[in-house]
Amino acid sequence: MVHDQKTLVDEVSGWLRVYDDGSVDRTWTGPPEVKFLSEPVPPHHHFVDGVATADIIINPVSGLSVRIYLPDKNPTDQDKFPVVLHFHGGGFCISRADSFMYYHMYTKLAKSARAIVVSVYLRLAPENRLPAACDDGYEALQWLSSLSRAESHETWLDQHADFNRVFLIGDSSGGNIVHEVAARAGHVDLSPMKLSGAIPIHPGFVRSERSKSEMEQPESPFLTLDMVDKFLKLALPVNCTKDHPITCPMGEAAPPLEELKLPPVLLCVAENDMIKDTEMEYYEGLKKAKKEVELLINPGMGHSFYLNKIAVDLDPNTAAQTSGLIQGISEFIHKH
Repeated sequence: MVHDQKTLVDEVSGWLRVYDDGSVDRTWTGPPEVKFLSEPVPPHHHFVDGVATADIIINPVSGLSVRIYLPDKNPTDQDKFPVVLHFHGGGFCISRADSFMYYHMYTKLAKSARAIVVSVYLRLAPENRLPAACDDGYEALQWLSSLSRAESHETWLDQHADFNRVFLIGDSSGGNIVHEVAARAGHVDLSPMKLSGAIPIHPGFVRSERSKSEMEQPESPFLTLDMVDKFLKLALPVNCTKDHPITCPMGEAAPPLEELKLPPVLLCVAENDMIKDTEMEYYEGLKKAKKEVELLINPGMGHSFYLNKIAVDLDPNTAAQTSGLIQGISEFIHKH
């Protein structure tokens, strides 16, 4: 028997292998004790620890789907819950809306913020290069808008969602999608739905030239220079550099921030994040463009620290910073 030998053409250690026939293997090959973080959590339509979840196909043709997190009603709750549309991270190349690391974070946020979280199953690169994931995020926002006009229906959202208070949230590369989707939304009429805020958490904003923080900050389990370089090379359109508008919205190639119609922004930054400098450049750019923007900084923390449930469980400081982050996001949602 002759076996076709596939040749490995690219690899991101532990996370991803790309072969010469175009196939991609995302089986976790790093330390087995952290494998559970990327394992899928099946949906449960009953309330577990105060939250129920469901997977819904929002585009039958493409198969685009979302995971919904619905908090159980408290006597003190308003009649309807705000909606938080979530875009997961993973350098545009890995991870899923149902990964355990997102489940443990966004069940907490749904409960704390008293909000329905809708997380999008984004298409991944390199099979689907950018702007595919941004298109998916924007389509999900338009789907929420169609629900607000009763042109589409989804039982949980029809019954419980306050479409006057819709927020975008995303971690790491999902933070890039938050900016891109918010910018696109500024050009269209989504009414009666109202986009009330955008919350990029540790967004993957970079430039092709390394920043000081990239050179000086320690690498973390969720972000190494190799991951930044390789994921973005696989995700960006062919022959594009990191100065592309999706990865560098404050750069020369992107539409000027002054010209964008953006909702209020809460930018969440980790003090020890390798890409902190470019994230702060985005913050300064928004301020200079007279946009409404707040900054939430977690001292002593690294990129996406709150997704690492092992650290959250074992290290009291990581746990406290995670609670602080969730509280800060919840307060922002309540305010708007």
